[in-house]
Amino acid sequence: MKVVVLYGNSTSQDLSLFEIENEWQRAAALADIPLVMRHYETFPTPEEFNSLVDKDADALLGVWITDRFLNKKFYDSHPDLTYIAGLAHGFQQIDWKQSRDRGITITNTPYGEYTIAEYAFSLLLEICKKTETSCRYVKNTDWNAANDKPYTFAITRQIELYKKTLGVVGLGKIGLHSAEIGRAFGMHVLGYNRHRKDDSEYSFIEQVPLDELFMKSDVITLHVSLNTETEHMIDRAAFEKMKDGVIIINTARGALIDENALCDALKSGKVYAAGLDVLTNEPPESGNPLIACSNALITPHIAWLPKTCRLRQISMAVETYRSYLDGKPVNVINGKF
Repeated sequence: MKVVVLYGNSTSQDLSLFEIENEWQRAAALADIPLVMRHYETFPTPEEFNSLVDKDADALLGVWITDRFLNKKFYDSHPDLTYIAGLAHGFQQIDWKQSRDRGITITNTPYGEYTIAEYAFSLLLEICKKTETSCRYVKNTDWNAANDKPYTFAITRQIELYKKTLGVVGLGKIGLHSAEIGRAFGMHVLGYNRHRKDDSEYSFIEQVPLDELFMKSDVITLHVSLNTETEHMIDRAAFEKMKDGVIIINTARGALIDENALCDALKSGKVYAAGLDVLTNEPPESGNPLIACSNALITPHIAWLPKTCRLRQISMAVETYRSYLDGKPVNVINGKF
């Protein structure tokens, strides 16, 4: 059995490459799985990706499931592959049928339900409370000098979340945790999922059709994967259905939103503000209209980057492969499409 692991450099402030390598080896030792490690300095092209994986590999761990990577050429070059572990919650489109026809199991790694939901709310709270702006006001004012600046003064609009309606689009692990945080803030939670969730843990969520969620929500947060059905699911028609002054949060995938339509909605005030950790093209292309929108809060796709989360991501990927070897596969994604 040959199990190949692909891993890049750390993009977290407090996590070293050595710690990444050590966690792979530690988790593999616990699961009694020998690994062949393959490091890359920069994110590979499809051709580089193909060459990084040994031709006789039986399993591949640590993959970012991206368009154009898992294709016929790749499968033909690696005929012994039976298992591929994606390293993220999300994934892009591949030839799902071809993977099934070849008997390859593909899984994802739902490691970040807590931290990504937390980050979604950090974007929302910054929009509603503007704590950094108020901090600068205090620190940049000479309070000992004679001036007319009041101290107990809100220099930005303050928005209370209590009793507001939170619309959660996508009720997987991240969406559920986001809903739980919203409930803790005293928000009424609406939810939409392609397939209704009937487990008891979802009982506090009022599950409604998507159009109804658009119409009733004060805040909408997106937690769905990107595919042909969800691309630009938030478009001009969707914005027209929403409340005036709605807040949009996106920590999932940028292309879920038509960015030109969002920019127009931000400028018109239809959307009060947007908190975005993801964009359609990353880094943003020159001319992206959202960059100039003062009410678009944009961060560089970092919701998933706490050290604890990154290490959990690795251990979960190994555990998921162990479950597959034990004949009890979990988190299988290519059976859905």
